[in-house]
Amino acid sequence: MLYWLTALSDGGDFFNLFRYITFRAGGAFLTALIFGFIFGRPLIAVLRRTQGKGQPIRDDGPEGHFVKAGTPTMGGLLIVGALMTATLLWARLDNPFVWLVMFVTLSFAMIGFADDYAKVSKQNTKGVPGKLRLALGLLIGGLAAYWAAQLHPDALRWELALPVFKNTLVNLGWFYVPFCICVIVGAANAVNLTDGLDGLAIMPVMIAAGTLGVIAYAVGRIDFSEYLDVHYVPGTGEILIFTAALFGGGLGFLWYNAPPAAVFMGDTGSLALGGALGAIAVATKHELVLAVVGGLFVVEALSVIIQVLYFKRTGKRVFLMAPIHHHYEKKGWAEPTIVIRFWIISLILAMIGLATLKVR
Repeated sequence: MLYWLTALSDGGDFFNLFRYITFRAGGAFLTALIFGFIFGRPLIAVLRRTQGKGQPIRDDGPEGHFVKAGTPTMGGLLIVGALMTATLLWARLDNPFVWLVMFVTLSFAMIGFADDYAKVSKQNTKGVPGKLRLALGLLIGGLAAYWAAQLHPDALRWELALPVFKNTLVNLGWFYVPFCICVIVGAANAVNLTDGLDGLAIMPVMIAAGTLGVIAYAVGRIDFSEYLDVHYVPGTGEILIFTAALFGGGLGFLWYNAPPAAVFMGDTGSLALGGALGAIAVATKHELVLAVVGGLFVVEALSVIIQVLYFKRTGKRVFLMAPIHHHYEKKGWAEPTIVIRFWIISLILAMIGLATLKVR
């Protein structure tokens, strides 16, 4: 919205700054951060008052989690509110990629909100039926995948770009849409599975979003894309505004979610943020790089899949408990130790993901 202030510029004054994506990204970061600090405490008070007993704690979960009973959930409202406010204020609203990513984020946030509301109101951990959640997620992912394909240049429309291999594209044809659905829905659910300890999910999401923001900026500039030998996707640079806002909103939320958490993000936040990461990867044609940058989420999801399949086949467990962060809890690791070590792993994976921009 503030981009339109450039109409008041003569090319050499303060208003000219609003032309620059990097300046507006900084503004979006600060706006979202301040939003989180201002509205965090009042929102938590409202959630605590309206939810009563807070988020239900699983009976079969780690014993240490019972002390968290009464902690309110739906804290993702703070992140999404900060993210949307800052993005609408600082991004160019004539950019379709911005609307694409916001659409996916808000849609998954609504699914998560419905799930959180069902859990809190009924005081059980079931929430919205899994098949309904999956069906809605597939619908959102399908719409977003087809929309993204229409926004991509003709030469890239149905192509899968391979990292590291220079100018290598794989034509997926109409299979590209189902593939992107898997990326978006998979990312949403992988982040959701990771959100099991105080502060565990939000920092890796911020790290991944920051990395994807840099990638979006690079592939959205023809000079950078030519230098790095990556595929040029006009318009994606504006996604940096969104990721900067996500980073700021995430920090504002982490202030209250750091152990011991005053509020949980709930499915409202985890599904929304995971969906956002998937949508950005699809928009920038870096779907496979997301698997590296968000490698922690991939491992968390795989640990659940492996556990379920192996148990059905043998009646035994590979992990003491899945997702894998609960395995380490069962082994006696302190919660802050798990969280910080997983943050470190996320940062390492993000650096590897960024390296794919230049390693060709």
